[in-house]
Amino acid sequence: MGLGYKARTMHAVRASKAFIPTLKEAPTDAQVASHRLLVRAGFVRQLGAGIYDHLPLARRSLAKIERIIREEMEAIGGQEFYLPALHPADLWKESGRWEVMGDNMFRLKDRKGGDYCLGMTHEEIFTAIARDELRSYRQLPQVWYQIQSKFRDEPRPKSGLLRVRQFTMKDAYSFDVDRAGLDRSYEDQRQAYEKIFSRCGLDFVAVQAHSGSMGGSESSEFMVRTDAGEDLVAACPKCRYAANTETASSRLEPITDQPGPAGLEKFATPGVVTIEALQRQPHGVGARRQLKTLIYVADGKPVVAVVRGDQDLNEAKLQTATGANEVRPAHPEEIPALMGAHAGSLGAVNFTGAPVFVDPSVADRTNMVTGANQDGFHWRGVDVKRDLLAHGKLADLRTARAGEGCPRCDGTLDVFKALEVGHIFKLGTKYSESLRASVLDAAGAQVPIVMGSYGIGVERILAAAVELHHDADGIVFPLAIAPFHAAVLPLGKEPELVQAAEQVAEALSAAGVEVLLDDRDERPGVKFKDADLIGHPIRIAVGKKGLAEGKVEWKLRGGKDVTLLPLGEVAARAAALVRAIGR
Repeated sequence: MGLGYKARTMHAVRASKAFIPTLKEAPTDAQVASHRLLVRAGFVRQLGAGIYDHLPLARRSLAKIERIIREEMEAIGGQEFYLPALHPADLWKESGRWEVMGDNMFRLKDRKGGDYCLGMTHEEIFTAIARDELRSYRQLPQVWYQIQSKFRDEPRPKSGLLRVRQFTMKDAYSFDVDRAGLDRSYEDQRQAYEKIFSRCGLDFVAVQAHSGSMGGSESSEFMVRTDAGEDLVAACPKCRYAANTETASSRLEPITDQPGPAGLEKFATPGVVTIEALQRQPHGVGARRQLKTLIYVADGKPVVAVVRGDQDLNEAKLQTATGANEVRPAHPEEIPALMGAHAGSLGAVNFTGAPVFVDPSVADRTNMVTGANQDGFHWRGVDVKRDLLAHGKLADLRTARAGEGCPRCDGTLDVFKALEVGHIFKLGTKYSESLRASVLDAAGAQVPIVMGSYGIGVERILAAAVELHHDADGIVFPLAIAPFHAAVLPLGKEPELVQAAEQVAEALSAAGVEVLLDDRDERPGVKFKDADLIGHPIRIAVGKKGLAEGKVEWKLRGGKDVTLLPLGEVAARAAALVRAIGR
């Protein structure tokens, strides 16, 4: 057990003195539940696009989330740092990311013209410390972490705390002498993450993930299933396979090709520039018999991607296939100079003007149809092995879909929206090599430090908890991260009601329960509505009828039952619930 609430003297917070600006209406631009409710319940206010003020209720909940994170990080040997959010450009240039990150970064100059940025991540800073301070394998492993503000020039901030320009992240880094050590550190972090999210009341799944520009040989995301999420997860309920669709694969039904011409045949398709148009008569070519050819630019150089006509290209998979830091669709005006035709008449048959990547789902297909790189013409009779793979390479490119077969068993995939709350990477030596961070191993050889990187979005935990736990009346907070454990509501101005409520609040505080005493001069209905909106796990109402019998109303936010409980039993019952969450 970590630091408990009994380690300090506790006092009830009086609602009449507290700053809790609840609202009856949600912001008109609020599209997800967490945005609506965190604003209405007085947790946050928007300062600008993707920039939010954290008000006292939010600070209380976020502090609890941070406490849980610290306890689990320290349980696996993590040591806490606090590093600057303002970074000199030199380290980012040394790692090679200064240009790669481009418009995602907030960059600025000091009065002397020096280049700086507001930190998106701290790989470079932590690696520089390791480079300067670590000399021998005897100093490893090390696990360093911090909880720090991060900045990202998010082009489309929205959904409250889910897509922002400034946010709080727990980032941890492991330093080992070899890959076996990294494997152990990675597993420690994975288990710690499961404990953190479970303690915060999140229902989550760990999925295989895309590492993107972070590099690394392996990564996993911790995802919360919610319609507010912007990621898609493909999962098999039979064997529990789960992966972000950026990396997920699936099993497709085999297709028997129809007999076709012995060789390539070019045929006229005037005005036909879409998969759907080619399916219609007079051509009647089904989407599964078409090759969809897409032109992208990977780190400034063109590449060609080929998938089946009824499939969607996954840009993250193309990035993995190319090894590029950044990929984007080619602009319409860039395509004719490379391909000789406009989009809609493109194909990779015998094309050698740029690298060609072909999805395995079409590797054995024959009698396929594709653009002829001549406006208004297509090829039929395409043999993928003969006409594309002779100069191209296979790469997993397509997006797995719901209803397709699981790649690990005979089950069927489900695809659902999810919100990422944490991500762990095996970075390997990507940063230690570029920044020259090395140690002497047991044999006396100089070797690059093997690193891992592990991130958690602190505000995302709060938002995810609200997305998962709310109803028509407001938030239903998990006890561990609620701003207060209990709210005490005197339902009138009578001295005996006020006195009894004060006594209950005092007894709860003495028992280690965090209490909001709603002593405002408001109608009982207003107090009930605010208590439900804020989401206090325990609601204790002191009314005339119950007090006449020496009892108060006891209600848990997640339930419907209201119980009359003797005054003397309230503190013990609430304290037992608090103890059960380890606090």
